Amino acid sequence: MYNPFSLEGKTILVTGASSGIGRATAIECSRLGARVIIVGRNQQRLLDTFQQLETEGSLQYQVELTDQSAVQTFVEGLPSIDGLVNAAGIASTLLFQFAKPEKIRSMFDVNFFAPVELTRQLLKKKKINKGGSIVFLSSIDGTLNAHVGNSTYSAAKGALVSIARGMAVELAGKGIRVNCLMPGMTETPLIHGDSITQEQLDRDKALYPLGRYGKPEEMAYGAIYFLSDASSFTTGAGLVIDGGFTLI
Repeated sequence: MYNPFSLEGKTILVTGASSGIGRATAIECSRLGARVIIVGRNQQRLLDTFQQLETEGSLQYQVELTDQSAVQTFVEGLPSIDGLVNAAGIASTLLFQFAKPEKIRSMFDVNFFAPVELTRQLLKKKKINKGGSIVFLSSIDGTLNAHVGNSTYSAAKGALVSIARGMAVELAGKGIRVNCLMPGMTETPLIHGDSITQEQLDRDKALYPLGRYGKPEEMAYGAIYFLSDASSFTTGAGLVIDGGFTLI
């Protein structure tokens, strides 16, 4: 059957695949025929994801992406890929006046420098095939709106959008596309592991026109659009998937 979103014959690398949007993206890519290479820090959770992949030849790697030496070794051993989804990241609710330099550096190390350096190494080692697709997981925060206590997170995610646009222009001649996903709040472990209470989450959820947060799979479908040939004329774009939150 004709399917412009098919990933048959493609090899896709997904970071942050041990949970949340990264896990959903890896699984959905495999369901659409891709050979998937997954990366995460938690070995057991990574294995849980790996066991749900449906394509033969998929691979799993436990890598600390903030360790440049480990990333370089990892990239050197990789096969060539057709797509990259930089989904690994952290979140933290912290008022700006309490955001000491080490807290800001930590946020940027994981959410900005790690995915940027991995991508740079992959390009330097010519591991991304012509016609390939690079996807950064950004956010509506820092690009379209802001939340109290989210300034450092927003700054890192906003920086990703800026560098992705520059990369899109530079890599267009090589046929490599670069785009960003910009989700609203999504039902992942990330939003439940901080100081925010369930009551606060429920109040925030009520602000969404569709009356709920997104599901990881719904964000994964956006990544699949960027990875597939359906988006062959799309680069430097930011896809907002937020249940209408930024409309109000």
